[in-house]
Amino acid sequence: MTNTQNPLVELRNIEIAFGGIKAVDDVSVDLYPGEVVGLLGHNGAGKSTLIKCLSGAYKKDAGEVLINGKSVEINNPRDARSYNIETIYQTLALADNLDAASNLFLGREIVTKSGMLDEAKMEAETRKIMARLNPNFRKFNEPVSALSGGQRQSVAIARAVYFNAKILIMDEPTAALGPHETQMVAELIQELKKQGLGIFLIDHDVHAVKQLCDRAAVMKNGQLVGVVKVDEVTEDDLLAMIILGRKPEHLAA
Repeated sequence: MTNTQNPLVELRNIEIAFGGIKAVDDVSVDLYPGEVVGLLGHNGAGKSTLIKCLSGAYKKDAGEVLINGKSVEINNPRDARSYNIETIYQTLALADNLDAASNLFLGREIVTKSGMLDEAKMEAETRKIMARLNPNFRKFNEPVSALSGGQRQSVAIARAVYFNAKILIMDEPTAALGPHETQMVAELIQELKKQGLGIFLIDHDVHAVKQLCDRAAVMKNGQLVGVVKVDEVTEDDLLAMIILGRKPEHLAA
């Protein structure tokens, strides 16, 4: 990842308040192509609220959102998708009784000229995208309830990428996964980076952020503590930022 490119996303001086209480207070963060930026903080720090103004779940009260250098208004998830922003929530929003192809095209099904579901085409397209993202995926004809956590993540990510996501929001993608599954998700994220996607990764686990992210934006009480390159800090440094609300001394200048 190189910052000689223009940012995919710039969140500038974002403020979001609920009942007069500022959940997000003058926060600025950017995201570049092929980069993963982790949003770290305790529950209530404001990280999820901040990113929901990008996904269209919340409206900002002040500040500016820029996509590819252009100021945009995102008032709902449909607006977000029009700017190639897709969100993968921790719950994944998959229909457990349906297979991978049916989930990938859920609500956006391919139909034949006669108006029938084109199941063969949807399965072929699903196999094509999964070959790019997770070549070891084989369970195309089983309901996703039968899949492992990492495989379910594969399906959710494939759905976003197939529909041309350029900016991906991931909510704790390795929560409750074992080491093997976590490694699978890490490999998926590396593949997305190679394809030039930018990823905002919301988490409170410093180990996951160190493993998966290029930079970390730490929030506390609705404010931005700082943005650091993960290879320049230790897990203890990140924990100190979360708890104490200040950058490590060697990066404070």
